[in-house]
Amino acid sequence: MIIELKNISKIYENSTTDNNVIVLKNISLQVEAGNSIAIVGPSGSGKSTLLNILGILDFPTNGNVTFNGLEINKLKEPKLAEIRNRNIGFIFQSHHLLPQLTLLENVILPTLPYRKKNETKDLINRANDLLQIVGLADKNNRLPSQLSGGERQRVAVVRALINKPEVILSDEPTGSLDEKNASQIGDLLVQLNKLQNVAIVTVTHSLELANKMKTKFKLTNGLLEKL
Repeated sequence: MIIELKNISKIYENSTTDNNVIVLKNISLQVEAGNSIAIVGPSGSGKSTLLNILGILDFPTNGNVTFNGLEINKLKEPKLAEIRNRNIGFIFQSHHLLPQLTLLENVILPTLPYRKKNETKDLINRANDLLQIVGLADKNNRLPSQLSGGERQRVAVVRALINKPEVILSDEPTGSLDEKNASQIGDLLVQLNKLQNVAIVTVTHSLELANKMKTKFKLTNGLLEKL
C-alpha cells in the first residue's frame, strides 16, 4: 500500500458567516502499487482538495493519512518535502514548464534538491530515455515555446517521472488540450502505468480519460463512491 486515507474529512471555516464548509466527508481510499485510479465529479465537489491531501500538499481536518505505512501527521516538514519530491510525481492542467529552460533542463529540474554529483549523467540518460518514450527525444534542447500544447504536456508527464516516483497524481491533465492531444495523454498515462509500474491517480471531468483507468470513483457532495 502506497497511500491510505482513513475516514478523512476536510472542513473550511468561514469566519464571516460562522458556517463551516464541509468539502470531504469521511472518505477512505487506498492507492496500491501499479493501480490506476480516476476520480470524477462536478466542479466544486472537492476533487482537487482530495488530490492535494493524497499528495501531502494539504492536510485533512479529521482522519489519518499514511504513506508507505508512515503517519503523515507525525512527520516534520523536511521529511514531508522529501516524500513529495522523491516519491510523488505531480501533473497539472497547465504544464508549468519554465520558459527559459530547455526540455531536458525542465525534466531534470525536480532532481536538484537531492541530486548527488555523480548522478547527473545517469539522470540525463533517464530523462532522454523518458523523452524517447513520449516521442520527444529529438527535441530535448528546444524551449517550451517551440512546442505544441500537447508536446508541452508530454514533457510535464516526463518531468513527473524523473525521480522514479511510486505514484503520479494528475489534476485535469487533459483539461487544456484538444480532443486528439487529450486522447494521446490518456494513452500515455496508461502506457507509463504499465512500463514504469507507477500508480496513477487522476481527477478529471473527462469520462474518456477516466475510462482508461483501472478503477473509477465519483466524488459528489463530499462523498466518494466507487463506480
